[in-house]
Amino acid sequence: MEKFDPVEILIVEDNASDSELMLRALKKDNLVNQIHLVEDGAEALDFIFCRGEYESYSHAKPLKVVFLDLKLPKVGGLEVLRQIRANKATSQIPVVVVSSSREDPDIKTAYELGANAYVVKPVNFDDFIKAMRHTGLFWMLVNESP
Repeated sequence: MEKFDPVEILIVEDNASDSELMLRALKKDNLVNQIHLVEDGAEALDFIFCRGEYESYSHAKPLKVVFLDLKLPKVGGLEVLRQIRANKATSQIPVVVVSSSREDPDIKTAYELGANAYVVKPVNFDDFIKAMRHTGLFWMLVNESP
């Protein structure tokens, strides 16, 4: 059996129900060792860039993946994505947009800013769990990060 290095992922989601479903789906297969959850775009940027309340935190290795909602308080998801891609230290972190928006401008802009994937949140509970499990499996076990 292969031994996997511990990984860290970040979930940026302001909806408590959606974040709970995402956590449940990702933990179901024991995929990750550490999941960080933040509820707004400003906190996400502080976590990613180790500033504010996270200034003493250090990412020994880059995050394995960021699951990013678009409609966030304080700083929107597209701006978070823009800042991740603009910084050399974080530009290669995979970012998966997980949004309820099916709007073409949101999808197009997310990809233009460098999103690695765009997943529309299914409305049905079981479909949402299934979508996040498959997405998590891909980004944590199949995808090779730089």
